[in-house]
Order: sequence, then C-alpha cells, then structure tokens
Amino acid sequence: MGAVPEPARPGYDPRDLQVGLVHLGAGAFFRAHQAWYTHQVTSGGDHTWGVLASSQRSPAVTDRLAAQDGLYSLLVRPTHGPPSVGVVGVIRRTACAAVDPQPIIDALTSPDVHAVTLTVTEKGYRLDGGRLRLDGEIDADLAGRPPETVVGQLVRGLQGRAVHGAGPIALISCDNLSDNGVVLSRLVRDFAERLSGPDAEVTREYIERQTTFPSTMVDRIVPATADADRAEAHRLLTVRDDAAVVAEPFTQWVISDEFLGPRPAWEKAGATLTTDVAGYERVKLRLLNATHSLIAYLGALAGYRTIADALADPLIERAARTLIEQDTIPTLTAPDGLDLAAYSEDVLSRFANPALGHRTAQVGMDGSQKLPQRILSAVRERRSTGAVPRIGALLVAAWMRFLLGRDDQGGTLEVSDPMAGRLVQLLDSAVPTRETVRNVLAVREVFCDDLAHDDQFVDAVTYWYTALRDHGVAPTLQGV
Repeated sequence: MGAVPEPARPGYDPRDLQVGLVHLGAGAFFRAHQAWYTHQVTSGGDHTWGVLASSQRSPAVTDRLAAQDGLYSLLVRPTHGPPSVGVVGVIRRTACAAVDPQPIIDALTSPDVHAVTLTVTEKGYRLDGGRLRLDGEIDADLAGRPPETVVGQLVRGLQGRAVHGAGPIALISCDNLSDNGVVLSRLVRDFAERLSGPDAEVTREYIERQTTFPSTMVDRIVPATADADRAEAHRLLTVRDDAAVVAEPFTQWVISDEFLGPRPAWEKAGATLTTDVAGYERVKLRLLNATHSLIAYLGALAGYRTIADALADPLIERAARTLIEQDTIPTLTAPDGLDLAAYSEDVLSRFANPALGHRTAQVGMDGSQKLPQRILSAVRERRSTGAVPRIGALLVAAWMRFLLGRDDQGGTLEVSDPMAGRLVQLLDSAVPTRETVRNVLAVREVFCDDLAHDDQFVDAVTYWYTALRDHGVAPTLQGV
C-alpha cells in the first residue's frame, strides 16, 4: 500500500476492521456497489463492518482478492474527463463455496455478523415458479453435506445462529428480482420447512422471529474489466491490481428499512432507506434494465460491440425511446420526487458513456432469467388494458434471434444462457415460424403459462422475429 498515492488509499487501516458482514457472490458488481458503500461508511470511522466475501462456483475472484489481502481498486470512468481510482479495503476474508463452504457457515453463525448481502444473479436462487426448485443439489444440502447452494448456506448459517443465540440478522438480496427480499424469504422458508433433526424447529422459529429480508433496488453500470482498465489503474496507482473493477460515476441503492439489529449507516454514503422499494424497483427494471436488454440484443445482432456504439445508431436509439414511451412508462407510477421522463433521459445518457466499454454480449447474458422481471411483467400489464406492446414484443424477438448465435453479418455471437440449448432446439425446429414462436413462448420457466395462448402477442413477436431473421436489424427498425 505504501507505493499507492495518498489520495487513492482508503481512509482507514483495513487490518483494524472486524468482520460484521457476509457477502455471497463476490463479483465485480458487489465490489463496485455494496462494498463501495460499506467502504464509505468505514472511511467515516465505523470499523465494525469488514466483509467476508464469497464466490459460489469458481475461486478465481476470491483467490485474486486473497492474494492482495482483500484489497482492490475501483476505477470510475465518467462520460467526460479523466478517470479516478481508489483502493477499497473492506474485504477482510474470502471463501469459495465450491471449494469449502465452512468458512461461510462459520461467518454466518458469528454473533459479530449482523447482515448478509447477496449478488448471486437470478440463477443462484434456484427459482421455480417463485418457489425453491427442489433438485439434486438442494436435496444434497438438506441431507447434510457441506452446503453448496446459496439457500443451503444461508439456512445452515441461520441454524447455527439459532442454536448459539447469535442474535438477529438481515439477509439482503441485491439481485435484479422483483420483490427480491420477498423472494429470498420464501426460498429460505421453503428450505427450512424441509429440515429435519433436533434443531429444525428452533431454526424455523429463529427465521420467523429474528431474520429479516429487506428488499432492495441497486443501480450502477459495471462492465467487465478490460486490459485497458487494468493498465489505467496501474498507471494511476503505480502498482498492479489483478482484482480491479471499473464503473460509471452514478450509483444508487434503495433499501427497505427492515432491520432488527445493527447495520452499517449506508445512508451516510448515499443509500436510500425507505418503506417503498417496490416503486423504485419497478422503475429501474422497466426503464433501465429492459431498455439495456433491448439495446444489447439489437446492438449485438447489428454488429456493435458496446452498448454506447449500439445506442449511437439512430434506429436503435429510436427503438429504445419507443420502448420507454409506449410500453414501459405507461405501466409505472413514479415514487415521490422521481420524474420518469427525466429518469429515462438520464438512463440513455448513462448508456451512451463510451468510456465504460460495456459489451453488448455481457448485457445480453442470461436473458431467460432476466426477461421475466425486465419486460414480461410490463407486457402482461399492457395486455390487461388491451394494448399490444409492440416494442416489448420486439425485445422478446431480438432475444430469440440473439440465441441463434450469429449476427447480421454472419459473425459469431457470444451467447451465455442456462436455457440456450433447449431454446435453440425449439428455434431450429422445422415448423412454421409462428409455431416456433409459440413453442418458445410456451417455455413456462420463462413465460409462465399465459403468453403462448395470447394470439396478438404471438403475432407481434412472430412479425419481429421473422423480420430480424430474414432482413436484419437495420431494415427491421425502419418500421419502428
């Protein structure tokens, strides 16, 4: 740390921090968001909120952090002007569940720990129709193996707290799920209801009486760190950082004020504590996340590597604005003090930041997990009023076309989606296009049971999918 310029060093000695938080999912977003807020609180003099940061599958990130004593840098790239960098020191311990989950369970059980934050992506929750998917991994965790699933780790930690009287705790989902706190609460209870043994009942009682599940809304654009970002951080810090992360200046964290015990004063770092997270969440999912997905899929198909490049295309920009104006804003009621039109303009301005280099392929990952929250709920609300959400249908069609793995020039697209194999098989089937679309919309894990039977929506998606497949993005968007 001695070689790092003084302004970039943390305003505290990381060695002084006591672990008071556990985080599951130690990826780039956590390090640029939740850890940054805790870093700000710690810089203000509260040293009780060091973090045990864990990864779930690969130890690559946590190994890099461990090799640097948990230290990493956050490189902030504004739209205009030079970047800035600072070292964050709140991560004091690391673990990987796939290697050894016991350090995670031990930390969850500690009376010094008062909150757990999660950024494990939609996949990590093992959702099936809003409830816990009872698969072989969950069964193995219930049978008593060292828990490898997120929910298994949480409940075994709560079990230890219940038995040892460790006091109340808050489990805080920070993933892009509607009512994420309610979802996490339901999953934890689903797992706990299946516990057996002498501690099962006391664990369930502890969950009811001493565990809270605050819902949240989180927002910050955090692209994958590129070699150029690492080189920039090296230049500014004068030391190499293999765990550097990059982000835009904007950040937002809205948290439901549901805590029974101590917590970091995140509001001193700019977080909003409220009783109405849902309103903020709907605005973000529909105006920001849905628009981001539309730009990503159309941009990738058109051959644009980054979101900023895609949005610079007037046709894609017009499609994004039309989605906002026609299909998402009409479904929203603004929280007090929030102007939806101004928020939308801010979103598009942030997406246009060329310094971030946010890749269309990265934003387009895991569409089968993201679209239900980002656009399908809005589609259903528009349909309930009799409207046909044309650009919402375009978003679904663009995602389907993206899954085929080729852009309009025949180049290979980087497709990463847990359901890609099944969906591509449907898309490649030798049946009429309208039937293909209906078959995809009948995949209940993504679309539930209703949209495949909505002939007007099927027709709208079929129109766009056919146009994108047969003519490409530019000719198709002439009709927007």
